Amino acid sequence: MSAYCIFDITEIIDEEKIGKYRQRVDATVEQYGGRYVVRGGEFEVVEGDWQPVRLVILEFPSLEQVRQWYNSKEYRDLKALRLAATHSNGVIVEGL
Repeated sequence: MSAYCIFDITEIIDEEKIGKYRQRVDATVEQYGGRYVVRGGEFEVVEGDWQPVRLVILEFPSLEQVRQWYNSKEYRDLKALRLAATHSNGVIVEGL
């Protein structure tokens, strides 16, 4: 069953660090069987008062694989880099 990692990047506070992150993150996502479904782009809020800024949605084959990626040694330093470079919210959710 597919699973998703969803980030809302609310603010980039260090362009240099996020640039380094972007250069290296794709390989880790692919290594764990993931793919980008949404990477920024135009959106429209149709309900509620949530105001996302920059949405990123990753799809993985299973909840276990998304957790393995998120907690992996390959992603550990990149995650720290992203957290230092941005303010963001993130969730992992199981799909259908």
